[in-house]
Amino acid sequence: MTSSTTHYPSHYINGQWVKAQSAETLPVHDSSTEELMATVPAGTAAEAEAAVLAARAAFDGWSALPVETRAAYLDKVAAGVKARTDDLAMAITREVGMPLKMARAVQVGGPAWHWGNFAKVARNFEWEKKVGNSLVVREAIGVVGCITPWNFPLSQITLKIAPAMVAGCTVVLKPSEIAPVNAMILAEIIHEAGIPAGVFNLVNGMGPVVGEVLATHPEVDMVSFTGSTRAGKRVGELASQSIKRVALELGGKSASVVLDDANLEAAVKGTVSACMLNSGQTCSAHTRMLVPASRYDEVKALAQAAIAKFSVGPSLDEASKLGPLVSAAQRDRVLGFIKTGIDEGADVIAGGAEPPKFDKGYFVQPTILGIKSSDTLAQEEIFGPVLVVIPYKDEEEAVAIANSTIYGLGGAVWGGTDESAMKVARRMRTGQVDINGGPFNANAPFGGYKQSGNGRENGIYGFEEFLEFKALQFKPSAG
Repeated sequence: MTSSTTHYPSHYINGQWVKAQSAETLPVHDSSTEELMATVPAGTAAEAEAAVLAARAAFDGWSALPVETRAAYLDKVAAGVKARTDDLAMAITREVGMPLKMARAVQVGGPAWHWGNFAKVARNFEWEKKVGNSLVVREAIGVVGCITPWNFPLSQITLKIAPAMVAGCTVVLKPSEIAPVNAMILAEIIHEAGIPAGVFNLVNGMGPVVGEVLATHPEVDMVSFTGSTRAGKRVGELASQSIKRVALELGGKSASVVLDDANLEAAVKGTVSACMLNSGQTCSAHTRMLVPASRYDEVKALAQAAIAKFSVGPSLDEASKLGPLVSAAQRDRVLGFIKTGIDEGADVIAGGAEPPKFDKGYFVQPTILGIKSSDTLAQEEIFGPVLVVIPYKDEEEAVAIANSTIYGLGGAVWGGTDESAMKVARRMRTGQVDINGGPFNANAPFGGYKQSGNGRENGIYGFEEFLEFKALQFKPSAG
């Protein structure tokens, strides 16, 4: 334990910091140094239930407020996030391992924008519509349990609680126990914004304790979960017993399909970058690059040149382009996958299973492996800086390989023209496809097909997830 360790003794329930009932704490480690940077309380089922009941008690008053009032609160939170950018970026950089400059822009800048954008979405939304002799109205679904991951922690929290709250819902958040410090800072910002008691609640803890209360409690109307497919199945199973609405944003094994007429250098460089963001700890990362077999050797050389630019180092070192992974367990899992790939006969294009030479930190070499579509690494989500290159013989086989996993979250197509690339993109069973390096659109729907989940996030699409339909029928007037 170091002198810089921050100890958080409380949960945020019903508008105030409430001292934890249990003395048990959860450690938070700096991913670059392995030092203990913080502790948070291990929440109990009773504390989770208290938060749910506070959210239930606050729902009627909050949902009855004018939309403009709720949107104005979101604007205050957006301003608060911007004002505390340095604190949030430093916390996430140390927790997750993304280099500081990038964390400021991506891990904090994105959420700050989303808080303000969801306020705009709510203000511009058509809440009522006449359909024949009916008035169709949209209303908040109720109390929402939000269970969020560690890889983009503030972003995933924001994409759930901001649209839910401005829609009129009240929320209980269980942030990742691996990266909870940013959530505690956000709770401070929300408190300072003056949002009424019970509208937002935060209980730290483990999934089998706190998360399962949110998934099973009869006073929770919806659970929104982002994480692994395995954990998402458990959430869905538990939530089904009370017929909750369930939104699941789960794993991915996204394919970047490089067509024969593509600009090969741009395609390889773009795919490597899309794979390595956040050291590969991104559910929609383009982790499979599908290339014409006849151009495999060209791709290898280009990939080696591209990956050489991704310098690895501590997240606070300005020279680092890739930081560490989030934890020792995640590092060991990724190294295990690399070893499996090599054991199955992979062509080691770059990197490998030897970790970089740092005294401390959860580091993995950025790695590129040439494999077959039937290999383990063509199917399993690795969640680290590992790109696999899979050759194909023709376009039909490329589409078949792209669609051959249980996932369908992201992807890309690189072709000589946008039109030729779009033809292939339309055949891919996945929620988003980037055409020739098209950038991420934060107002477009984000979510997956198949076992990548249910529901969508971002913009109006993410906002509508938290609304119910109600039809009010009127007797038609005579004549």
